[in-house]
Amino acid sequence: MSTYEGSLRIPGDDGPPLAVTIDLTGDRLRMSAGDSEIGNWPKSEIRVNALPDGFHLRAEGEEVLLDVTEDAQFAVDLGLRTAPPHLRRRMSALMRRD
Repeated sequence: MSTYEGSLRIPGDDGPPLAVTIDLTGDRLRMSAGDSEIGNWPKSEIRVNALPDGFHLRAEGEEVLLDVTEDAQFAVDLGLRTAPPHLRRRMSALMRRD
């Protein structure tokens, strides 16, 4: 799987989240909301940390918070090595299946 549905929030903003589609095809992360592209970055130029409140993505000096529907597969596809215990267990189960 290389396309994920999720929601995006700005840390500290109390507004409603924005529904996004995240595409991890190839060596890029592309994010869009409807027909509008939010970002298109080489994976090597972003930082993603899995924390209890979601995935913190840093790109171009900005940080956003992502809540991804298929969070364990998303983390595996990004190659994350650390995650909160509940997510790490689901990641391990996915890796064992493959």
